[in-house]
Amino acid sequence: MVTAHDPVNGLFGVLRRHPRFASRYVAPRHVDVWLPPHYQDTNLHFPVIYMQDGQNLFDPQTSFLGVDWGIDEAMRRLTAEQRVSAAIVVGIWNTPQRSQEYMPQRPLELRRRKEQGRLGRAAVRKPLSDRYLKFLLTEVKPFLDDHYRTLADRENTFIMGSSMGGLISLYAVCEYPHVIAGAGCLSTHWPAREGIVVDYLEKGLPKAGSHKLYFDYGTRTVDALYEPYQQEVDKVLRAKGYTQGKDWITLKFEGAEHSERAWRERVHIPLEFLLGRQ
Repeated sequence: MVTAHDPVNGLFGVLRRHPRFASRYVAPRHVDVWLPPHYQDTNLHFPVIYMQDGQNLFDPQTSFLGVDWGIDEAMRRLTAEQRVSAAIVVGIWNTPQRSQEYMPQRPLELRRRKEQGRLGRAAVRKPLSDRYLKFLLTEVKPFLDDHYRTLADRENTFIMGSSMGGLISLYAVCEYPHVIAGAGCLSTHWPAREGIVVDYLEKGLPKAGSHKLYFDYGTRTVDALYEPYQQEVDKVLRAKGYTQGKDWITLKFEGAEHSERAWRERVHIPLEFLLGRQ
């Protein structure tokens, strides 16, 4: 499916859908590829940002609660103002196994070894995040690099998500630091599994100076739980040598809720931080 600029739905650029993208690791799902408006008119190659919950990014008809992130509009505005380089955005649709695919696996395994099953049955659903990242980085990314004019190197490869999608995006940088240069984590769901990802970061984070990490949170609905966890994460980042405003940003949005509507309002900030012109 190819959709160019659509004045009715407000889509800018070209959106190509690869339906039910097959995988050896996880269940098939749609993969949407958004190309900048002038992609067809040039021979240039472009950075790529991979985003979780792909059905919520471009189309209110498929998005949760009928509000999409407006990624195409944000990218168009940022490039028009020359605040970022034009980029390809890849939306990976989620599945009914979203929580298993997005919950970082290594922290779970480390906790289980220490507590030997004390997490209980409710917390030991088979994690799929390592398999999901293999799908994303050894199947989807090579396909994109083969079929589109991408800048395939680490310095031009980024990842982003919200809530549990923020967790898996950060986990991707930790597990594949040689492949991904930065992550945008909006309203990161730190309380998952009693906040075990925070402890994992002390050893899991890549060294400072080679990656960009963006975090934010609101103060309403589920986001109201996040500030204490984010403060602990910020301590870890400082201890690891990350510099606020340079290779790491944490922002607080008073009154913002946990929703696509809120993320739509501020997604331009992580996009500019990750893709901004040097």
